[in-house]
Amino acid sequence: MSNSDDAPPPFENPFETATSAEERVYNTVVQTRQPTTARALADDADCDPKTARKYLAWFSRLGVVTEHDGEPPTYERNDRYFEWRRINELASKPAAELQSQVQSLIERIETYEQRYDADDPAEVDALAPPDDISTETAFAELTDWQTARAELRRHEQARQLKAGDSSPPVRQ
Repeated sequence: MSNSDDAPPPFENPFETATSAEERVYNTVVQTRQPTTARALADDADCDPKTARKYLAWFSRLGVVTEHDGEPPTYERNDRYFEWRRINELASKPAAELQSQVQSLIERIETYEQRYDADDPAEVDALAPPDDISTETAFAELTDWQTARAELRRHEQARQLKAGDSSPPVRQ
């Protein structure tokens, strides 16, 4: 993926403690960022490969993982599923809370736009920041700026979902 706007939302573990093979396979696969065999996932989840394949097939049907054809097939976390889940989670919040978070994100983004005199963090060279900003600070702030933009997009999608609205987003 090319930038943080494409990054998946944070992973939230639905299992309190990973005690069953199902939970261990789930925890392992959602942390996997590249196609991985069932055998390798089973090794990481400390279970039999046959058991891992059973749960991977189920997670694939649910959309949690993507199965890639091949010999042997490989599996990876489906970032679109987690994006969808995050948006639906946000849409369950009260409208006022969602709007408050949107406003806060917009203000954070506008602060960075003014500070760096740019509309997008990709327009800023972190190795040549403004004189009053260290390179280390610039990297951290540009990353936060990208994250805020991605969260704003998710919040706006959640707001539209909640409202049954198909109007264009407030801001991209």
